[in-house]
Amino acid sequence: MTLHTSAIDRLCKRNVELSAFSTYGIGGSAHYLAMPETANDLAELLQECNKRGMPWYIFGMGSNILFPDEPKHDLVFISLKNLVDLRVSEGKWHVSSGTPMSLLSLMGLLGGTDLLDFTFLLPGCVGAGIYMNAKYNARQICDILDTVYYIDTTDPSLSVQSIPVSECLFAYKQSIFQQRPWIVVGADLNIPVSSEEQINTTSVLLTDWKTRGSHPSSLPSFFSFFLGEVHALAGKGIQTPQSMLDIIKYRTSKRHFDYPSCGSVFKNNYDYGVAVGSLVDQLNLKGTEYGGAIISPHHGNMILNQKHAKATDILYLMNLISESINNQFGFVPEPEIVLV
Repeated sequence: MTLHTSAIDRLCKRNVELSAFSTYGIGGSAHYLAMPETANDLAELLQECNKRGMPWYIFGMGSNILFPDEPKHDLVFISLKNLVDLRVSEGKWHVSSGTPMSLLSLMGLLGGTDLLDFTFLLPGCVGAGIYMNAKYNARQICDILDTVYYIDTTDPSLSVQSIPVSECLFAYKQSIFQQRPWIVVGADLNIPVSSEEQINTTSVLLTDWKTRGSHPSSLPSFFSFFLGEVHALAGKGIQTPQSMLDIIKYRTSKRHFDYPSCGSVFKNNYDYGVAVGSLVDQLNLKGTEYGGAIISPHHGNMILNQKHAKATDILYLMNLISESINNQFGFVPEPEIVLV
């Protein structure tokens, strides 16, 4: 007789340090952590959690998230960073939610289009990018989407459903997925397929990411991987466009990848009209330290894990910035980072 192994027993690792799954390098020991590689495995895991009455928490590559120092014992953490695929299906590019956004820029480079340049060095995966409508300068993820695929966690079947981009309620760092109990599992892009060579080379890049790049969430490793791939393509005659060179210059000048962080901590308040980083600069808060954390001396809207910081250290400095901006400028900045 064959015994059925539950999805939790089959897919979950036990007592895993969450710090390895966040670019902040922060987070205590999770009693359960799973990394499903297919939507079916994800659905089966969710069904098992619901059956047992166990709460779960979904995340991607952990590039915009602050895990707790002491996670709840029965909480099942589910990372989609292994749900990785970038292929042509029915004449369209289909990308799974765990695929790095930066990989899209390389795919575009291979196809001779600059429509995807803005995703270069965006440290996160496509699913999370869709969830928060990730942007760089004037370009947003919603600009490149055709259809989004998701699982409605209130649907007993947990089957994959689809929604056109026009119905996703995209706005500045907002989407319908922040308002519904839906999990993004993939998307079709509105970017044209260029050639078989583009398809084949993108497949090789994807394999490289899975074997060399799919490491614990680390900004230096992430930066090294994608910078190396761009240099390798340049060596093959595919020149790096100025827009991507500008991104490299900006990210390195602001020291984005020197220390563990999650990038911008607060959303900019466009009604006020001045970026949060500039307000922090005006308040002379850059370089302020607490515990192992520091407000970046180079970018006022970044808080770095400088010396084995705890989540409580980051939260202290977030509160300091928030209260100082409210006292001086009359509004409370909205966090961009997700607090678990």
